[in-house]
Amino acid sequence: MVRHLLGRRGLLAAPALLLARPGLAQPSWPTRAISIVTGYAPGGLTDVTTRAIAQRMERDLGQPIVVENRVGGATSVASTHVAQAAPDGYTLLMGASSLAINPALQPDLTPREPMRELLPLGLAYRTAFVLHVHPSLPVKSVPELIAYAKANPGKLNFGSSGTGAVNHLALELLRQQAGIDVLHVPYRGGVPALTDLRTNRIQAMFQAALEALPVVQEGITRAIAVSSKERMPLFPDVPPVADTLPGFEAVFWQGLFAPRGLPAPIAQRLTETLRNATEDQDLRARMAAQGVAIETGDGEAMRRILAEDTRLWGELIRRGNIRPE
Repeated sequence: MVRHLLGRRGLLAAPALLLARPGLAQPSWPTRAISIVTGYAPGGLTDVTTRAIAQRMERDLGQPIVVENRVGGATSVASTHVAQAAPDGYTLLMGASSLAINPALQPDLTPREPMRELLPLGLAYRTAFVLHVHPSLPVKSVPELIAYAKANPGKLNFGSSGTGAVNHLALELLRQQAGIDVLHVPYRGGVPALTDLRTNRIQAMFQAALEALPVVQEGITRAIAVSSKERMPLFPDVPPVADTLPGFEAVFWQGLFAPRGLPAPIAQRLTETLRNATEDQDLRARMAAQGVAIETGDGEAMRRILAEDTRLWGELIRRGNIRPE
């Protein structure tokens, strides 16, 4: 009789023990809405692209995905919120290049070690910048720009959307690799910088392709290079800076991250769902029209990009003694 009762208890306890053991089947997921947090304000290209990808992911997951904008601290407000969230798959981060930049530029911001505190799930997209100049500047190529800057040290004003932004680091990479002396003029965003480029208060800048396209088409500015290693569909006739400075690349990216400790089955499903979204040809075409190259890459690819950019931008920031304004 005692053996019979113990047997029944053992059988009743078995399901709970099975679920508790790592590596075995997890309860069904998801059963409610998922939140994807972004560190950028609503309406911008990063926000629009995040929402487009989230909408496509909803089809596979069968649950709503809510994009939550948590702006501040050079995107650290958003990334810290996710790093500290429960690792249950319901709070995710659309992380960006700032994860690779902040540890060197602003080491007091959290998460201080994104590689340890966040779990990369996959790459979402990459977008390069266009190097365009005021037409009064007598240069039509990167070699001519470098020659002009060397002949006129300290006289060429280069704008950016802010200290530590990827387009500022693109300038710093150009400055260090080409050995030129130019003045960096930081702005609060690309739009005010473009206003001053139009009026020749600054003479050049790396700018998001979609922002640069109208003024280049109208002849208000002149595009002379792109910051990716390959040509961009929006600027098919504009060569990469890398044609002049081999290895040059400065690209803004975003990818999906989760809190560290997310169960492997959930992580795998999210990676697969993101892959399906980024392989959607309609989504790729719509985003390409806005200068965004939707790319597919798993968690390992995202981890590699984060590690490489953390090294690249960290070394660049330290060599240039770059400090936030």
